[in-house]
Amino acid sequence: MKTTLRGTEVFYGTGTGQAGLNAPTVVFVHGAGFDHSVWVMPARYFARHGYRVIAPDLPAHGRTGGDPLTSIEAMADWLAELLGEQAHGPAAIVGHSMGSLVAMSLAARHAERVNKIALLGTSAPMAVGAPLLEAAADSHHAAIEMANTWSHSMAGSMGAAQIPGVSNLVSGERWLERMAPGVYHADLAACHHFSAPLSALSEQPTLIIAGGADQMTPARAGLEVAARLANVQTLVLPGCGHSMLSEQPNQVLDGLAKFILE
Repeated sequence: MKTTLRGTEVFYGTGTGQAGLNAPTVVFVHGAGFDHSVWVMPARYFARHGYRVIAPDLPAHGRTGGDPLTSIEAMADWLAELLGEQAHGPAAIVGHSMGSLVAMSLAARHAERVNKIALLGTSAPMAVGAPLLEAAADSHHAAIEMANTWSHSMAGSMGAAQIPGVSNLVSGERWLERMAPGVYHADLAACHHFSAPLSALSEQPTLIIAGGADQMTPARAGLEVAARLANVQTLVLPGCGHSMLSEQPNQVLDGLAKFILE
């Protein structure tokens, strides 16, 4: 679907659903350098379970125009505006990696827009190493190679996948290669400088899904976030890397379905 926000064309996936006027809403927020297409499987699932699905391409990502936003707070405010136009009532917000930070910020800054949050591959803070930031600042392909390698478990790096014939490692690299110059550095810098407002989220119903073999945001980092929240559920996926949406899509969907539909 397409709409216009702040004078710029915005694209968001709907899971090809036909939601009723009063249908509950679920929002999927992608990670650094990616776009709505990482959410195809869960978007379709929830659309077919009667949900209004909104999976936006953030500014300068995918099929959305404009310049990249330079802070997590700016992304959250932009998303709040989009939901004000497209959602009916508060929504369940699901974010992966950078998207998990956007979900946190949205829940803290615009609580009236949110009824649940699911944080996948999260960490607070989410510091980014200098070599990755510097390579991204130079738009060097090494930034993609580093991040993509670190995002996969040993099995994922060797080509194992739940979808026959698909290489998660190669797919991840091709996804990131579609970015416009400057986008990756803006995303990574926003993650690096974000201060998570966890005290504002203590009572928010929250699910944290962590990959047991995640090298980017280790499971312990996600569990440390969980320890600071009062109304939280956790799910650790054994052997799963940061790219959990491609490495263990069925397990991720099972966790989201149980949390959001219950």
